[in-house]
Amino acid sequence: MKIISEQQVHQCLNFDKVINALKKGFAKPAGTPTRQVFELSENESNHDAFAVLPAWNDEVIGVKSFTYFPSNSDHGYKSLYSKIMLFNRSHGEPLALVDGTSVTLWRTAAVSALASQYLSRVDSKHLIFFGTGNLSTYMIGAHISVRNIEKVTIIARNHDKAQSLQSSMKSKYPNIEFLVGKSDEATIRSADIISCGTGSHIPLFDGNWLSEGTHIDLIGNHHKQFRECDTKSVIRSKVFVDSKKNVLNEAGELLIPIAEGVFSEQQVVAELSQFHELEMRRSDDITLFKSVGTALSDLLTANLVFKSQL
Repeated sequence: MKIISEQQVHQCLNFDKVINALKKGFAKPAGTPTRQVFELSENESNHDAFAVLPAWNDEVIGVKSFTYFPSNSDHGYKSLYSKIMLFNRSHGEPLALVDGTSVTLWRTAAVSALASQYLSRVDSKHLIFFGTGNLSTYMIGAHISVRNIEKVTIIARNHDKAQSLQSSMKSKYPNIEFLVGKSDEATIRSADIISCGTGSHIPLFDGNWLSEGTHIDLIGNHHKQFRECDTKSVIRSKVFVDSKKNVLNEAGELLIPIAEGVFSEQQVVAELSQFHELEMRRSDDITLFKSVGTALSDLLTANLVFKSQL
């Protein structure tokens, strides 16, 4: 059985590889039980959690386990630790233990980029990204890999972190304009794609500000009572998700409008495994993609890493 490190994961992956693997993998039959997320404290202000995500396809069986301790940075630890165990589908033989934290960074960003391939306008030029966390460089890079982005506006609560992200992205993509901006009507109206990867408990922008044809990508929130976008954004949009059963079990972005009686589960147009069947003619519709993570995306990316090590 192979032990595959974080460094090996980063060395063998790029967005073209991962997005292509996800596109092919989500179009094929797979077993994807509902992921299990266990809150480790009854204290409402404590969000420490442990999660288990099983999946399988015709090649491999896998399970990702991770811990999420959002206050860990105060004590010198990472907020998230994760491992993915892979087994041979034919005989159940253990194949590899893969670093799951690095896989999660790549697959999360690649899922958003794959959704953007299907849902955003081909001529999208201006990306707004909310957040400066560990995922930020991956998310921005993934979106740039599938659209001819000319300008990226970074919006964050911490201005110093936003400027640091701006500087690092300018160095990596010298032909793209990177700005630090704020969430106001003029900025939001100018966006072609809005991607949100924050820990915010409240909506990041006013849904009335959205221009027709905007694509919204939401990945930061995993709690029923919180959300990165408001109800207006949801009811103005055609809504898509990575996994209905996971999103409708966890994500306040949809659960809150459902509780308000202005949105229903039946209004979700499709989940990621159905995207290849869509016959979408991209027009002036606002599209919204909510992702909370799927075991299948972990399985496909970890298997891509494993096969690269053979």
